[in-house]
Amino acid sequence: MLYFTRWKALATILTALVVCLCAVPNFFPEATVKTWPAWAQRRLVLGLDLQGGSYLLLEVDANSVKKDRLDTVRDDARKVLREARIGYTGLSVRNDAVEVRISKETDFPTALSKLRDLSQPLGGLMGGTGQRDLEVSDAGGNVVRIVVTPPAMLDRMRKTIEQSIQIVERRVNELGTVEPIIQRQGTDRILVQVPGLQDPTRLKEILGKTAKMEFRMVDTSVSPDQATQGRVPSDSELLPSATKGETSYVVKKQVLVSGGDLTDAQPGFDQRSGEPIVSFKFNTAGARKFAQATTENVGLPFAIVLDNKVISAPVIREPITGGQGQISGSFTVQSANDLAILLRAGALPAPLTVVEERTVGPGLGQDSIEKGELAAYVGSILVIVFMLITYRLFGVFANIAVMINVAMIFGLLSLLNATLTLPGIAGIVLTVGIAVDSNVLIYERIREELRGGRTAISAIDAGFTRALATILDSNITTFIAAAVLFYIGTGPVRGFAVTLGIGIITTVFTAFTLTRLIVALWVHWKRPKTVPI
Repeated sequence: MLYFTRWKALATILTALVVCLCAVPNFFPEATVKTWPAWAQRRLVLGLDLQGGSYLLLEVDANSVKKDRLDTVRDDARKVLREARIGYTGLSVRNDAVEVRISKETDFPTALSKLRDLSQPLGGLMGGTGQRDLEVSDAGGNVVRIVVTPPAMLDRMRKTIEQSIQIVERRVNELGTVEPIIQRQGTDRILVQVPGLQDPTRLKEILGKTAKMEFRMVDTSVSPDQATQGRVPSDSELLPSATKGETSYVVKKQVLVSGGDLTDAQPGFDQRSGEPIVSFKFNTAGARKFAQATTENVGLPFAIVLDNKVISAPVIREPITGGQGQISGSFTVQSANDLAILLRAGALPAPLTVVEERTVGPGLGQDSIEKGELAAYVGSILVIVFMLITYRLFGVFANIAVMINVAMIFGLLSLLNATLTLPGIAGIVLTVGIAVDSNVLIYERIREELRGGRTAISAIDAGFTRALATILDSNITTFIAAAVLFYIGTGPVRGFAVTLGIGIITTVFTAFTLTRLIVALWVHWKRPKTVPI
């Protein structure tokens, strides 16, 4: 057990050295580290509770998700009935369901069968249970009632949250912030933590907009004044202007091109007027639809609608066939940049509202760092003193291994670009105790072997060998607990779990490889007759 081949000893030392060196960038200013090669720039990121920043808890509008789903079902039902040439009246959404009255009683069985075909089995694990996304039933009086099932709504909400997280992440990253934390919380909420951002106002503006972009034609048959008096055609609607003081617009409901067809959007300046603009590009399908729409409507105004507000309504002077264009309006440089960010990131599938907001100042974060450092120093010093008093020379070996262990923890966290939080520091302090506990088990086993009459070298070898199973058992159970905390917990709990899990891995390495190597080198050098323990 105490024998090390030359290559094994060298591999152990090099592993510890390389991992410890990964922590070096944390001791240099960020500006200095940025001049280094890319592979050497990995360092710890301080969490919200250590460097301050903004905390937002966003809630997805469940009613909007339900409304969108019911509207889709209504449109699908209309399409099915029209294709089957079945007459109907009163197709609408009522009481969280879609209801439609079939005109002829003879058509009712066919209509019911066709509409039932809209119901699909739920995907994933639920598919085997026979659950479906829609319940289509006879409500009496030739009325068909279509209800979205609760499991289908839960699945819809889950997908909406996942899509919203991706879009929120893209929007926050476009702001140039450092290592934001964006994660799901509960069934309908998203947690956003942005370390270092002291003013969350712009962040809320960026995240609070759905950014649903649509290109529609302006209805010139009715003036806005007439529409205000209630004379709006059935295929049009009155929309306000995004610019304060400007009149509203009567806009066709038909969407010519949607924002989902955009591939890029960049802020810029108009070459003639010098005012801020946003230039955009469509994908192939969007470019084709945009070219057709502008070709068919030369000389007519079209509206660029963002979240049901008209931000611009230019007149089509000539067909736009290049798949790109620009949006002009009363933009400032920042508002043009923000709009470009929103369009690049994509539209949210449902509105988000801020239900909780906190701002942690850098002073409070610095206070947390100082207290965390104090706790770490005091705990480490007490452990070092205890090991020296109790185990003398072997206590020195244990302390060296523990210091290398802590350095390796910081090295691995830096390698992973992990975010260090106050609970993370607590996990590191706890790891120091766990690391020492492994050495205590080994040393106490050596003492028992010495009391049993073994020689010094034999007792040391037996101590390491027989303590292995006990230490592995205790560390594996702790690692399982850390893994459960990581997968189930959120925020600070996961930070604690990460440092604890990494600490357990480095502890097993240092206790059974590094400490054993140090002791083996000492035995090879001294050939002791007694053990100073």
